[in-house]
Amino acid sequence: MATLTCAAALMFCVCSLAESQTAVNVQSKPEASATATNSSMDHFQKPTEAELKQKLTPTQFEVTQHASTEPPFRNAFWDSKKPGIYVDIVSSEPLFSSLDKFDSGCGWPSFSRPLVDKSVVERADHTHGVERTEVRSKEADSHLGHVFDDGPGPSHLRYCINSASLRFVPVEEMEKAGFGAYLEPFIKAGLYKPASAATASTEKK
Repeated sequence: MATLTCAAALMFCVCSLAESQTAVNVQSKPEASATATNSSMDHFQKPTEAELKQKLTPTQFEVTQHASTEPPFRNAFWDSKKPGIYVDIVSSEPLFSSLDKFDSGCGWPSFSRPLVDKSVVERADHTHGVERTEVRSKEADSHLGHVFDDGPGPSHLRYCINSASLRFVPVEEMEKAGFGAYLEPFIKAGLYKPASAATASTEKK
């Protein structure tokens, strides 16, 4: 038990006090079901534990269902810079945007804010003798990670999130996957051009 407590404390310190190591990415198990659309959240029913064990990798299951923590610098998205959104690995509920992602040096994906405020629920976490604020997804109640107040302005928040809790949807696949409502910021940033705009541009030439 002492060994587990020390390990947990070390993990907390690494997340809070940014360190740098060599990256070794871990691949997630492919999705077994079709991508959910935003409207499907109205009818979402959380899968049973047996179904989740079939759908998720052991790490994804332990993190989302038992509030475990994956290793820093050895997870899928900690250093990803690709444009797109991150959704709940269990429910496909949209959670974070790459536009709000930043390199905190802690070894886990860090975001300055949620994509949709109501999709992320905060809870007091007093485990391991440390007072922290846990964040979970609203619909699936998946453990995501923790939020700290040492992030960039203007919010100064740092959502330190486990890659194992997330599935990434590239910007070019968002509309097809049912997340077209979140494309506008990517269009304004010049990271995505709607098919209609691309067609109009071609016709003018």
